Amino acid sequence: MSELLEKIGRVGDLVTEMQQRNNARLDEMELKIGRMALPSANPPIITSEEQRTHKAAFYKWVRGGEKAITPQERKALVEDTTGLYLVPEDVEAEIMQAVPQINTLRKYCWVRPTTRDKVSIRSLTELSVGWGKLETGTDITESTLTPSKPTIYVEDLYGLTKIGEDELQDTDANLQALLANSFAVAIANEEAKRFAIGRGHTTYSEPDGVAVDASILASYKIDWDTPDTLTIDELLECEYNLPAQYLNGAAWLWNRKTEFDARTKKASTAGTYLWQPSLQVGQPNNFDGFPIINQNDMHYPADATDGINVIFGNFKLGYVILDRAGITIQRLDELYAEAGLVGFKVHRRVGGGVYRPAAFYGIYNET
Repeated sequence: MSELLEKIGRVGDLVTEMQQRNNARLDEMELKIGRMALPSANPPIITSEEQRTHKAAFYKWVRGGEKAITPQERKALVEDTTGLYLVPEDVEAEIMQAVPQINTLRKYCWVRPTTRDKVSIRSLTELSVGWGKLETGTDITESTLTPSKPTIYVEDLYGLTKIGEDELQDTDANLQALLANSFAVAIANEEAKRFAIGRGHTTYSEPDGVAVDASILASYKIDWDTPDTLTIDELLECEYNLPAQYLNGAAWLWNRKTEFDARTKKASTAGTYLWQPSLQVGQPNNFDGFPIINQNDMHYPADATDGINVIFGNFKLGYVILDRAGITIQRLDELYAEAGLVGFKVHRRVGGGVYRPAAFYGIYNET
């Protein structure tokens, strides 16, 4: 009997040991699964063989043009419908990261990616709301939906940059940074101008500029009391004409010469300046607590030209930028060869327009 109990005890010990081992294995497996589920702080960039081949062929073409690449490498390059070569995705991403640093207006606007040539924007007036409970039978106040401009188009933007032949022979990493910087400057300067004073799709195939928007010109502006003459009072009048719901996030858009004019206004000939912006290092200029976007393509009082000099408003709630993915380039081999430069013509699809005019107020100069 004692031997039987001893055997049963040994079997029980073996079962317990096996359970402990199985539990340990299960714990180890759960730990591994948990580690796999945790997001990495620096996830690896997965690049397909096709992307690597495209990128290598692209840089070889940038350095030497068509004559430097083989027929097989030419097949690896991606073309658009016009025969221009597409910039690799990571280079395009680096370009688009740099653009808002140059075109400061862009970061204040609503930026909407799209794959279409045009987008219907339905802007609604602010909704009417009321207090109550649905279960008590309280009627919901119906709002009148007022659409504004129905369609905003994606336009063709072209930029030109020139790079020295010696610089093109640099390493791929340095060449990528050089291309990104050069292309970003070419793109940003032109699109910033057109977001401000673009003449529209119908005649000029340009974005609709906020300073020349027909609805703003018709209903949301005041005039300088004296043509060609800025006053601080009228800047404040423009600010206080903007409805309160648009003030959170509002900004000024004007020419830097307009800012200088306002900055140098004095209470009297020998008096103090009426506007004293922060002179602390690192503090951006603002007027009456709202940031300033300087765009030197805007009209200013002293140029004695009819047109809006100042826009004040909420660009995020009033202006949309349409970004269509894909940047293509054309290599201009001979045009700048005598100067030791190679030209690159950049093509990008981008559009913009006012979709809620009531989010802006302007000051017009009528000479």
